[in-house]
Amino acid sequence: NEHWPLFDLEVRTPRLTLRYLDDTLARDLVTVAGRGVHDPAVMPFSIPWTDLPSPQMEQEAMRFYARTRAEVQPASWSLQFAVTVGDQVIGACDVTAAEFPALQQFTTGSWLGREFQGRGLGKEMRMAALTLGFDGLGATFARTALWHDNAASLGVTRSLGYEPIGRSRQLRRGVPDEQMEFRMPRSHWETIRRDDIAVAGVDAARHFLGL
Repeated sequence: NEHWPLFDLEVRTPRLTLRYLDDTLARDLVTVAGRGVHDPAVMPFSIPWTDLPSPQMEQEAMRFYARTRAEVQPASWSLQFAVTVGDQVIGACDVTAAEFPALQQFTTGSWLGREFQGRGLGKEMRMAALTLGFDGLGATFARTALWHDNAASLGVTRSLGYEPIGRSRQLRRGVPDEQMEFRMPRSHWETIRRDDIAVAGVDAARHFLGL
């Protein structure tokens, strides 16, 4: 897409594809979210967007995706992706950075619809996002943060060899709780990177992001 080249950005693994979010994918994504992302008794996200009732939750998510796309600029960007298996949307992944040319670090986040959890797809999604950040965009560090009791995300993070770099006190559904923060340097990425993950459309995306 000559006017918004991010629409051509994809990361493909043997199991799934990260596709930059357009309006059609966003509509499918909020439908997946509406069927459930997590046990309502717990909140895995920093912003409790899944607590909103339907259809407000879906409408606010669509607003967020449109706003996030519009605010992409070289100094600060959040790339939102739908995760697909075949033609089926199963979840979301994002790669976010501020002052990337100087700091050369990015943060990843993701979620899977409940019906697609427990199949190892979370780790595959993370590998796809890391491939984009390190190999596609040339980062030096990847970061992630999660609540101390988010076992699934913690399992993926530890299995990939991130190093813990600290904890911070944050509000979770309005109550103070503890977030854990992790970082992966490029030197470690080079030991775990895979040759069966391909990034498409990255040259135009790099130019668009001022890299």
